Amino acid sequence: MSNEAQSTQKVVVLDFGAQYGQLIARRVRDLSVYSEIVPCDVSADELRRLNPSAVILSGGPASVYAEDAPKIDPDVLNLGVPVLGFCYGQQIMAVTLGGTVGHTEKGEYGAAQIVREGDSSLLGGTPDEQTVWMSHRDAVSEVPEGFVVTSRTETCPVASMECAERNLYATQFHPEVRHTPHGNDMLKNFLFKICGLEANWNMDSIIEESVTAIREKVGGDRVILGLSGGVDSSVVAALCARAIGKQLTCVFVNHGLLRKNEPEEVEEVFTRQFDVDFVHVHAEERYAELLAGVTDPEQKRKIIGSQFWNEFFSVAQDLDGVKFLAQGTIYPDIIESGARKTGGKASTIKSHHNLIPFPDGVHFDLIEPLDRFFKDEVRALGTALGLPDHIVHRQPFPGPGLAIRIIGAVDPEKLEILKNADAIVREELDAYNARLFEETGERNGEHSVWQYFAVLPDVKSVGVMGDERTYARPVILRAVESSDAMTADWAKLPYDVLARISGRIVAEVPGVNRVAYDITSKPPATIEWE
Repeated sequence: MSNEAQSTQKVVVLDFGAQYGQLIARRVRDLSVYSEIVPCDVSADELRRLNPSAVILSGGPASVYAEDAPKIDPDVLNLGVPVLGFCYGQQIMAVTLGGTVGHTEKGEYGAAQIVREGDSSLLGGTPDEQTVWMSHRDAVSEVPEGFVVTSRTETCPVASMECAERNLYATQFHPEVRHTPHGNDMLKNFLFKICGLEANWNMDSIIEESVTAIREKVGGDRVILGLSGGVDSSVVAALCARAIGKQLTCVFVNHGLLRKNEPEEVEEVFTRQFDVDFVHVHAEERYAELLAGVTDPEQKRKIIGSQFWNEFFSVAQDLDGVKFLAQGTIYPDIIESGARKTGGKASTIKSHHNLIPFPDGVHFDLIEPLDRFFKDEVRALGTALGLPDHIVHRQPFPGPGLAIRIIGAVDPEKLEILKNADAIVREELDAYNARLFEETGERNGEHSVWQYFAVLPDVKSVGVMGDERTYARPVILRAVESSDAMTADWAKLPYDVLARISGRIVAEVPGVNRVAYDITSKPPATIEWE
């Protein structure tokens, strides 16, 4: 299949506010079919312009009869492409087409047993009786004309329904979650048997398509990139390097707030492995002066972000012929920020560093080649482009760096303590994850440790070291299991690993006499402390 044909194959997920909205898109992509998310109030005409191969209606927390319940443009169901609804998606499909949704006396939350009724294209090849994951009280009580019920539970009379003639399918349960063991088989049935799609969205085709798009957009002009050393900006740099080589200038602003040895690692990779212009800006002293005495985390973020652009544009203005600015915006950034491409209204949890304050008289056209990828896809892309593992699998790291892992004011002494303690945490948990990888053969952030780091709180505590009383700082260990940072659980680390981390930090890092472990999940906490 040609690249042009590949790029036209697309599954669009209409988001009704579901906690699993992103998960649906990810599950489709896991099956090598491209998908993207749009708000549920998209008009049929707007959706038609996206040229979807299929549409999936997500779940959602509302009741279809609530006054402010999300609605759907009825013509979305008449686009002539297959439509699949989950949970709220089934209910909104039913009421839009003349069916009835009732409020059941007993809700279903968690595992439930469905029993298949008759033939079903969606459930084909799965057991007649099977476990699925439910999360509802409202449920379809009467299906629309032309639909047949394909499964039920003791509580839910319409666990799934379909109208093969119109290519409309729906389930009250959630096939996209792992708690529905045969959910992936149902998605395969929908994508490949019902929709007739091909599993052709893979790294080779993605790289080829992205490189072609960058070359066509840039032409003979030059591109500048703010390289942080994180996964996203590094993958953008590698992708642009393959596409345009020396037309790319990478500007690495060293604010002194990176982890131990990271500036040296970044410079080595992008001066030796890739044929690009690399500019290392040493701004450590300027940042230290600006942050002196600042304790508020949002003020820290604003200072660090503003100064980054001051440093960056100072270099940019000295370069000739630069028309484009490349940056590592990824798909969750857009969704979480409620930004332009989803039309959402998400509340701001924290400031994103990729909202660009161009100075007066300065403008660059944007290149955001990762803005349709989730983090795990970005890592896979980096590996395919030849980036070393220590960059591709680098810990997620906030733009403001260690400044927001130091609670309170930042000073050289605290930075030195945190850099050394954090290096021990990463060394020990890197080794722990490597052992898990050897045992399982896969990197799985839901079963190994996905993110881990040290935090330095603004307190001191009493201790005893060498028969003497100490009054020194504690270090807090944060380690979580996750797949995409939207939710996270604290890592159940073995006691011997915790003991080794604690013992090494206290013995090797001057100024620390205590180590604590944060055992709070997200939610209610965030992964970072600030």
